[in-house]
Amino acid sequence: MAPVPLMTLYKMGRFNLSHRVVFAPLTRQRSYGNIPQPHAILYYSQRTSKGSLLISEATVVSDIGRGFPDVPGIWTKEQVEAWMPIVDAVHEKGGIFFCQIWHTGRVSNYDLQPNGQAPISCTDKPLTPQKQTDGNVVEFATPRRLSTEEIPLVVNEFRVAARNAIEAGFDGVEIHGAHGYLLDQFMKDSVNDRTDKYGGNLENRCRFPLEVVETVVDEIGAGRVGIRLSPYANYMESGDSNPEALGLYMASSLNKFGILYCHMVEPRMIEVGKRLEVPHSLLRMRKAFKGTFIVVGGYDREEGNKAIADDYADLVAYGRWFLSNPDLPRRFELNAPLNKYDRSTFYISNPVLGYTDYPFLESDA
Repeated sequence: MAPVPLMTLYKMGRFNLSHRVVFAPLTRQRSYGNIPQPHAILYYSQRTSKGSLLISEATVVSDIGRGFPDVPGIWTKEQVEAWMPIVDAVHEKGGIFFCQIWHTGRVSNYDLQPNGQAPISCTDKPLTPQKQTDGNVVEFATPRRLSTEEIPLVVNEFRVAARNAIEAGFDGVEIHGAHGYLLDQFMKDSVNDRTDKYGGNLENRCRFPLEVVETVVDEIGAGRVGIRLSPYANYMESGDSNPEALGLYMASSLNKFGILYCHMVEPRMIEVGKRLEVPHSLLRMRKAFKGTFIVVGGYDREEGNKAIADDYADLVAYGRWFLSNPDLPRRFELNAPLNKYDRSTFYISNPVLGYTDYPFLESDA
């Protein structure tokens, strides 16, 4: 039998991976009061195999970084201590665990901010109300434009979050620079309307995210740092007029910091029942970035194998399929059928339903 490309070994810096299948960061909204809960121990350990790479759900860097209820944080001692047994459970099974550190920026509302204040952003332009898959409409607060002098304070929040993540036992951090959240808001010219050194041309718009990278690297070391980027995406009304130039600039600029990996979102989206293809690829970014290159964006087994075999990527991240198949690498190895995921349970508070109750292969039970 020919080897399965996704199941081949890979060395990522100091970490020896037993396969190329990455557990992608997935918001689950089960961290009540922003405190990681004991039920996450089973959730993450179920999806861990020896030598596997897992990236935690997006984890907020400060109390003003929140945009959704019941997402985990990493800015308090209590949160750090709550993460410890979860990280330990992953390590006990031989996994490598990175914490995705996150600030939502203007993707927030007054009731999620301390003292009901306005969320911060690069701009004071609010998001338009967003219709959710369940038909509900979510409204967002009008953000407050950060002053030039305040930006180093936010950079420092990422530094402290990275330090806290290492204290909690994580092997490293992934800086969330994608999907229309704070760092992406600065990078994208459809949102960033600043006239100071953090706005205008491409170099200025990328200054803040790169300052975050530099500060985090200085704090915990380049070999423990990754970043997620989505230059082609228009999530939360954060699009760019030249996404390829943005992606190439960031991929090249990251090299001077020597970070471990770049996790890039494919220029396509998967909708219910259909795939929207965009006639672009990440190949130029892959060639520009010198570290490990991770791709994500609706991959199936065949596409993931091709990405590895063609040297399009080093690793492939899976979200929804890993959510519903805790033994996904094993299923890929055997080309076994996959459990279907249930969208209605993605963001509910139940600590079991749609969370830890997806079945394993009978042969592994």
